[in-house]
Amino acid sequence: MSPFGRILRTESKLFLRDPAAVITTIAMPTVILVILGLIPALRETDEKFGGQSFLTYFLPSLLVFSLAVAGVNLMPQALAGYRERGVLRRLATTPASPAALLAAQLVVHLLAMLVSAVLLITVGIVAFDVPGPKNPVGFAVTFVLGIGSLLAIGLLVAAVAPSARAAGGLAGVLFMLIMFFGGVYLPRFLLPDFLNRIGAYLPPGVQALFDSWAGGSPQPVHLAIMAGVALAAGTAAAKLFRWQ
Repeated sequence: MSPFGRILRTESKLFLRDPAAVITTIAMPTVILVILGLIPALRETDEKFGGQSFLTYFLPSLLVFSLAVAGVNLMPQALAGYRERGVLRRLATTPASPAALLAAQLVVHLLAMLVSAVLLITVGIVAFDVPGPKNPVGFAVTFVLGIGSLLAIGLLVAAVAPSARAAGGLAGVLFMLIMFFGGVYLPRFLLPDFLNRIGAYLPPGVQALFDSWAGGSPQPVHLAIMAGVALAAGTAAAKLFRWQ
């Protein structure tokens, strides 16, 4: 097995051995969906939600949760902690470079995002008759750009944070903002219009996810902003990242 393969296997095991990370990243969005789905009134269609049920309306916001917790919250703290403990510095003297650990972290958290999203959507469709995305291509494009933008933001946090504690503090603030504007803390129909307009332009693109889920086309400007964030944050992270 290659050095990268060994690191990836190790990082995967470490992630799976952390119950808090697994529950929060993979299980929690689906648990919230199930709890809401057990309330009959939330499964009924309502003109307030464009003829959809609240459950269908709220599912894109739960996707925001599943993506943000891994990309913005967990990964930066892990990478900053490795640098603080000297793990990255020690890896520089082995065939497995620090870049391999960075790539392994990206892969592990990307897979966690995908598993969480697939589980959430599958349970919604199978258990509660939530219709799947009516514009699957637009949804897929939005989803990929949303993941890319959040992972890039997470890398930038890891790059500039001097310690795991600092990374946790900075990541926590960004995480709460993403969750708020993504309609997780408070459903978006309860937010003022100007806050919804702001949230529509922020990663991971809750409005674009909602539009494509309902059968519309995501706004090009929303997709362009997420692509721009991914490029800008990723470039800045590459320039600023310190291995020790």
